[in-house]
Amino acid sequence: MGGSHHQKFVILRHDEGPERDVAFVGGIDLCHSRRDDAAHEGDPQPAPMPGVYGPRPPWHDVQVAIQGPAVAQVEQVFCERWEDPAPETRDPLRRLRDRLGRLDDAPPLPRPGPPPPRTGHHHVQLLRTYPARRGGYPFAPEGERSIAHAYRKVLARAGKLIYLEDQYLWSTDVIEPFARALEREPELRMVVVVPRHPDQDGWLAGPASLIGRVDALRRLLTAGGDRVAVYDLENHQGTPVYVHAKVCVVDDVWATVGSDNVNLRSWTYDSELSCAVLDEREDPRPPAGGRRFARDLRLSLMGEHLDLPADRLDELCDPVAAFETFARSARDLESWHENGREGSRPPGRLRPHPAPRLSHAQKLMALPLYRLAVDPDGRPPALRRTRGF
Repeated sequence: MGGSHHQKFVILRHDEGPERDVAFVGGIDLCHSRRDDAAHEGDPQPAPMPGVYGPRPPWHDVQVAIQGPAVAQVEQVFCERWEDPAPETRDPLRRLRDRLGRLDDAPPLPRPGPPPPRTGHHHVQLLRTYPARRGGYPFAPEGERSIAHAYRKVLARAGKLIYLEDQYLWSTDVIEPFARALEREPELRMVVVVPRHPDQDGWLAGPASLIGRVDALRRLLTAGGDRVAVYDLENHQGTPVYVHAKVCVVDDVWATVGSDNVNLRSWTYDSELSCAVLDEREDPRPPAGGRRFARDLRLSLMGEHLDLPADRLDELCDPVAAFETFARSARDLESWHENGREGSRPPGRLRPHPAPRLSHAQKLMALPLYRLAVDPDGRPPALRRTRGF
C-alpha cells in the first residue's frame, strides 16, 4: 500500500531583506499540465489525462503566497522532511539504487535565518497530515492529523455557507462532520466544485476513483437536501476543466488552501500541508461577520466560475444570493447544452455535477482497490476503531 508525499510548497528566503521572504502553499504541482490560468485553455505542455479532457487538459488550482513569520514555519516543514533519517523508500531494489547512486547522502541544510518580520493583518496556521507508521517520524512520532482537527473544529461552528473546491470528495468518515453541520443548522448551505470526470479512466481505476464519491454525495444530500449543490466546470469551448484545487471557506470567516483533499488519504495517510487563514479585518460589506480574506477568496473563485466582472462581485456576498446565482448559472448552461447549443452560450462555466453511477459488479470489483490503495487509512488502530481523528 503506497502513500504519497503530497505536500506542495516553495520557499524563497533572502540573506538580506527578510521582508522579501515568501512561501507558496497550495495544490499546484511543479510539473507539466499545471500551467493554466483563469481562461482554462490548458497547459501547452500537457501530461496524459483521459481523452474527455482534450489534448490540452484545462486545469483549475489555487495557491497562496505567505509573507511574515509563517514563512519560517513553512521552512521548518521542509527542514524536518529533509533531515528525516528514514529512507525515502522501503522498496529494497530502489533503496539499493539510491545507495549505489549516493542519493541517500543528502547534504546538510544551512542554518535557518530568523523569521521574517510581521506583516499584514492575517493569522496564518499551518496544518499537516502525517501517517502513524512503524518507527514514526521524529517530528510526528504518532503521526499528525491537524488538518482533520481543524476541519472538524470549524465545521462544528458553521452556520451559513460552506464553499468547497476539491479534487476528490471521498470517504464517509471525512464527510461526516460536513453532514452533521448541515443537519444541525437548517439555514446552512454547501456549495461544492469537483471535476466532472476522474483523472483515471481504466475499467477498474475509474470506478475505484468514484466509489467513495458516490457514498459521500449520498450522505451530504441526505443531510442537506436542496441546501447542497455540487457542480463541475467547463471552459468556454465546452471542454471539462479538471478541478485540482483544495479550498474551503466557511461562513466567510475561516479559509484554507493546501494540498489536502477531502478524503481519508489526505486526512490520515499522505503527507499534506495546508494554510488556514483568519483575517483580523472585518469585511464592511453586508452581511456582517465576514472577514476580508475569506470573503475575497470566495468571491474571486465564484466570480471566475460565473464570468462575473470584478465590479459585480459584491452581489455574491450574501450566502443565499451566491447559492441561487450559482444554481441559476448552471441551470442556464445545462439548458443550452440540452438544446443543442443553439444561440449564444450563456456566461459562466458551471454545470450541475451528475450523480456518479456504478453497477453492483463495479462496486464489488473496485471496493478492495479503493480501501487498500485509493483511499487508505493512516490512523492508529485505536482511532480506526472509534472512527475518530
